[in-house]
Amino acid sequence: MKAEKAVTQKIAKDIAVSILLYALPVVLMFGTFYITGARPWLSYIPADAKVEGGSFIAQVFNHLGTWGLPLIMLIVGIVEFAYGLYENHWSKNERILDIVCFVVPKIVIKPFIAYTILKLLPLVLPDGKNIFGWVPFWWGFLIIAVADDLTQYWYHRLHHQLPWLWRFHRTHHSASYMGMAMASRQNFWYTIFFSQTYLTTTLVYLGLGFPALFVKGIKSLITTAAHSSIKWDKPFYTIKWLQPIGWVMERLISTPATHHAHHADTDGDGVGHYKGNFGNMFFIWDLIFKTGIITRQYPSGYGIKHYKQEEWYAQFLWPVFKSKKKGSELHRHGPMVGDAVTVTTENNNDDKTKDTGLPGLREIARV
Repeated sequence: MKAEKAVTQKIAKDIAVSILLYALPVVLMFGTFYITGARPWLSYIPADAKVEGGSFIAQVFNHLGTWGLPLIMLIVGIVEFAYGLYENHWSKNERILDIVCFVVPKIVIKPFIAYTILKLLPLVLPDGKNIFGWVPFWWGFLIIAVADDLTQYWYHRLHHQLPWLWRFHRTHHSASYMGMAMASRQNFWYTIFFSQTYLTTTLVYLGLGFPALFVKGIKSLITTAAHSSIKWDKPFYTIKWLQPIGWVMERLISTPATHHAHHADTDGDGVGHYKGNFGNMFFIWDLIFKTGIITRQYPSGYGIKHYKQEEWYAQFLWPVFKSKKKGSELHRHGPMVGDAVTVTTENNNDDKTKDTGLPGLREIARV
């Protein structure tokens, strides 16, 4: 009970700090305007931003507010899907799960959400189209990058720290390997309620489409690279003249070393840190809120130690479909995070509590 209260108090305190962080880029922008005397909103005439030229790409960007954005999301989804299918750790069940988690959100859900919202916003906010088009590109980029990624940090963190939310995120941590093939491995409902697609689409309508897409593109590259099985950040730790760059990089953005630690199957070896390192694009949130560790090492194993190879449909659509594997958290009578799970062996009947590799869950094992 005391531990739960401490977690709740820390979350409340960190949320208060987050409110200041959300406001900071906006305050800095208007502070700059005040100092320089700039008043861009006074001279701006709302109009659709145009890309010069008659090419297909120009037409896509000139129609972001209608069919352009859904088409971009569809194309990006197909490309990420094609380049993600390279891992060789798949059983049939795992292969189907990864493919479904790639295809449905990226090629179906996100384009559909974008298209639907762009149809609804003119009805809900008829005077809102391009209302923030006066915001300079780089200020828009900074504001959106902070708002988008800090929100995702909290969305991610709460799914680890609040037991009743964990099972909606568990699918992402069930993979026993790292790589682009599992980067989008998420429960359907985790994806549906994730803010990025809604935020990007709304910002396109409000006139901040270009900075919003720029943030989305950079974030996609960073998060995909952080999940990569290729340890591309290692030279920044081992080559002397690259080490200063590596020192800054690993504190600013997510890298394989810091994000692989979050996917480790143990938290007790000084390398794995599944109870932290929640940052997606930016790792700096973990430093600010003291939820991160930096070791420049990579875990020896990934996933969930007591993973039961639950059916792909249960992992993707829980709680609509539940697993048939007894003892699984996705089973109809499965334990919630924090409950004890009994595992027996044939050696003897002594009970022992051990870390399972899952946030908040400890396992009673007979050894």
